[in-house]
Amino acid sequence: MAPTVILLPLLTFIAVLVGGVTASPSLKKSASTVSHNLNYTQASSATGSGRARIKHRTTSAYGNISPKASRFSKAVKPTEATTRALKLTEGSTKPLRDTTFKPTPATKAPKRTTVKPFESSKGATKTLKPTVKWTEVSTKALKPTTVKPTLPYTKTTTTTVRFSTEDLNENIDKNVERRVWNTKQSEEPPVFECPPLGLESLKVKDSQIQASSYKRMGLGPHRGRLNIQSGVEDGDIYDGAWCAQYEDQNQWVQIDAKKLTRFTAVILQGRGSIWSLDYVETFKVQVSNDTIKWKPCMNGTEEAVFEGNKDSDTPVLAILPKPAVAQYIRINPQTWFKNGTICLRAEIMGCELPDPNNIYPWQAEEGTKDKLDFRHHNYKEMRKLMKSVNEMCPDITRIYSIGKSYMGLKLYVMEISDNPGKHELGEPEFRYVAGMHGNEVLGRELLLNLMEYICQEYKRGNERIVHLVKETRIHLLPSMNPDGYEMAYKKGSELSGWSLGRFSYEGIDMNHNFADLNTIMWDAIELETDKSKLINHYFPIPEYYTSEDAMVAPETRAVISWMQTIPFVLSANLHGGELVVTYPFDMTKDWAPREHTPTPDESFFRWLATVYASTNHVMSNPDRRPCHNEDFLRYNNIINGANWHTVPGMNDFSYLHTNCFEVTVELSCDKFPHASELPIEWESNKESLLVYMEQVHRGIKGVVKDKDTEAGIADAIIKVDDIDHHIRSAFDGDFWRLLNPGNYDVTVTAEGYFPATRSCRVEYEHYPTICDFHLTKTPKQRLREILAKGGKIPKDLQLRLRQLRIRKLRASTKLINQRRASQQHRLWLSTDGAEVLWEIPTMYIVIEK
Repeated sequence: MAPTVILLPLLTFIAVLVGGVTASPSLKKSASTVSHNLNYTQASSATGSGRARIKHRTTSAYGNISPKASRFSKAVKPTEATTRALKLTEGSTKPLRDTTFKPTPATKAPKRTTVKPFESSKGATKTLKPTVKWTEVSTKALKPTTVKPTLPYTKTTTTTVRFSTEDLNENIDKNVERRVWNTKQSEEPPVFECPPLGLESLKVKDSQIQASSYKRMGLGPHRGRLNIQSGVEDGDIYDGAWCAQYEDQNQWVQIDAKKLTRFTAVILQGRGSIWSLDYVETFKVQVSNDTIKWKPCMNGTEEAVFEGNKDSDTPVLAILPKPAVAQYIRINPQTWFKNGTICLRAEIMGCELPDPNNIYPWQAEEGTKDKLDFRHHNYKEMRKLMKSVNEMCPDITRIYSIGKSYMGLKLYVMEISDNPGKHELGEPEFRYVAGMHGNEVLGRELLLNLMEYICQEYKRGNERIVHLVKETRIHLLPSMNPDGYEMAYKKGSELSGWSLGRFSYEGIDMNHNFADLNTIMWDAIELETDKSKLINHYFPIPEYYTSEDAMVAPETRAVISWMQTIPFVLSANLHGGELVVTYPFDMTKDWAPREHTPTPDESFFRWLATVYASTNHVMSNPDRRPCHNEDFLRYNNIINGANWHTVPGMNDFSYLHTNCFEVTVELSCDKFPHASELPIEWESNKESLLVYMEQVHRGIKGVVKDKDTEAGIADAIIKVDDIDHHIRSAFDGDFWRLLNPGNYDVTVTAEGYFPATRSCRVEYEHYPTICDFHLTKTPKQRLREILAKGGKIPKDLQLRLRQLRIRKLRASTKLINQRRASQQHRLWLSTDGAEVLWEIPTMYIVIEK
């Protein structure tokens, strides 16, 4: 019998005879749009690691770490999504970003519920509009645009002021004054007749402290310094006090002042430990000139017995009935905590007497030649000093406020620039932030001294300072936590202890109060299979962080708004209590206690940290002793923050949420140094403060412009090959990319433009390499703009669009043909002498008998 040929349709044959064989996938044009959030990933939660399963890390609406997709990821245009919650003043033309902060009472516990995002009507994208007005900054959202017209790249091109200028002639609000300064209490700290000898500040060397006995090396007399901190474990060489080996009234610790000194007071503190409770309840004091004959301090006709501590942390002041002149002073414990042992930390108040044998007294003088206001400034005094600097140099200074503290004190910023109040095209923005912890006061005083110094030297014509002012816009925030500072200030430098004033009035540690963007990034990396969808910069703030119930301090909100409003390039956060410079990341993966966790810009961050540490007089001293329980000398006084202790702080937030690089500088062992030590501290840090600011001019800078209109392009992405961290151009199209010397291939992309790449070489000189980019609009972008204006499409664009359509059609047709060819195959089946031939997409069945 002749073969019979049967023609069957593809789908019918597959469905009826084959069943399990699926049809070939058809080519579909993707309808999705690239958004700034990039959807992160919507991978199955089953693939997540242990860290991804932590509840609070998997519910971020912005990161899309959970299987549910965020409502914010629906077809958001990059140019609109990347303008994230900027708080602007009235009249500003800068678009807002997509995360809006709401100042709310932060005393409530945060809830797990999230705020419903603003929804847009179909076919349109709306800018999020804040519902609550900020105290200091207007939050009116304007419609964002992709291109903003600018003048040619010259120093005369400026952008309007973002924060209004403050008039410090105005009085402080009376309600605020009543809340902060209770009239029943003294505003001023206790005044001592003599300064401290320097046990806490390490001015007194270890060899000058001796004791009758001690339990072990970690509890030796060298550890008996006021506010010294112990390690995590008891028993190591870094314990938190001097502790006597024997428990009797014959134990003592003595200090050699090296010179005849007029002793006036003793400050005592118990043992610093999280495991032990030890302190001295009463003690006696003796003095001597030779350590052989000791003279007791008398209270009339009897030997004075001084009241000691009632807990281990609070410092207690004991004023001697009569000042005693001697070289040595001895503390002799009489009673101690009944469940503890003899342990103490101390500071001695005394005035050095002039040495009649020294014929060159000026050689021993320490301090500085700069005529600055070296004293501690409370809020009112700080206002006066900033006002005086502004009046002395009105042409280069401006004072503005970025918000208010919980108690209503303004967060003042001193701006220093040759054109204050304006962002000049191509001029980088720099900031110093101090006083995040209110009791770490040295940074506050250094910034006040710095603004004085810059003003004075600018008027004198100091070339270095004049160049710095003309080429940089400097912002100095001396007190981020004014409420905490006022609490510590009222107690004074020696009696405020280790933690009084550290937290905000609400009890919030602002260094732990910034949004945790590290976890969002690392969770996305773990869950995403397509690495091209990941972002490495401008991470959006989680929705829970912006809710009304979020435990976010108003001071933190104000600083974040400030960071988003001004395109900062470089910053440093000034702290106290140690001598080290830390750089990001400050947080470890998986919440490890400590682990080196570098950023893609590790080499440059190490350079920044080294610049400050190597020029600081105290840090760079190879003979200095460790402050507390870490020896940072072995790291050259710099360390990756996560390798010290893990915290999602301001440094990481600044790096991941903005273009700004930031480090933390721990300025001194003593958080609240005595006013007499401020001139020495200024001289130690002056060069470091200046040379660090100058690093803002390292790397490359330029302007991204439209090739046809010469208009600056905002939010253009600047990519450097081999560094997985991008930055974006500012609202005028200018950008700054901090880089070490070398050759770099730089690519710039922007929505509606063809990307451009060029090679840029960074030299060793202290000026940036200029790398400008001119981008060409895509035909689609040109068409959109013409249609938006109601114009007629030019012939060259019509021809270009026709060519693109033909090219696209050819490409899609070629792809379809290739897929069909690859899917065609022949399968022969033999069943009882029958042979079957399958051919796709049209199938012939050949039956033979």
